[in-house]
Amino acid sequence: MSLNDEIIAQIDDVLKRYRALRGCSQYSDLSDLRDESTLTAIATLMSDTVYRLAPPGSQYVQSVEKLMRTYGTNNSYVLPHVAGTLDALRDAYEAGYIKRFAELVHAELFTDFQEMAEYLLNGGYKDPAAVIIGSVLEEHLRQLCTKNGIDVTVAGKAKKAEQLNNDLAGASVYTKLDQKSVTSWLDLRNKAAHGKYTEYAREQVELLLMSVQNFLSRVPA
Repeated sequence: MSLNDEIIAQIDDVLKRYRALRGCSQYSDLSDLRDESTLTAIATLMSDTVYRLAPPGSQYVQSVEKLMRTYGTNNSYVLPHVAGTLDALRDAYEAGYIKRFAELVHAELFTDFQEMAEYLLNGGYKDPAAVIIGSVLEEHLRQLCTKNGIDVTVAGKAKKAEQLNNDLAGASVYTKLDQKSVTSWLDLRNKAAHGKYTEYAREQVELLLMSVQNFLSRVPA
């Protein structure tokens, strides 16, 4: 999965959460739902996703900032409007109209993933940094499988990263201790990819980077 696809997947995950709540309500702003904490949480999650993934100062950011400044996150009125902005941002990424994020991490600008991840971390982008590191780790697992004659597909579909991890440890390509570490690293990547941004800190992403670097050098593909 390309980085652009990862971004779109993150946006889709957030929009899916909003639409699930929307399905429980008669109104697009969910104003008939009584749980204010849930409404505030989804408004915060959607607006944060726009702030992280849209170009600074773009119409997407300005639109959401104005809404939040005027109404706040606890006003259900903002929900369909922020969702619409997020949907438009997704479409722009899918159509290739937005270059900022792609250019920020494009391979031509960096020699390896370490520099990409460090650049993002230094810029305050812990979440995409975690996704990048996890994607590099997953690709490394696939290459290790290929190198060691382990199938990377099952029933015509690509194996999930954790299955690759289990297969590699089962074939003694690396130790059970490494297997447990890889599982924890993949878990952090999955949290980042599915919008669970409060469940880990920047320091953990920094440790993830160092750990994966060490693993790639110890267990080369």
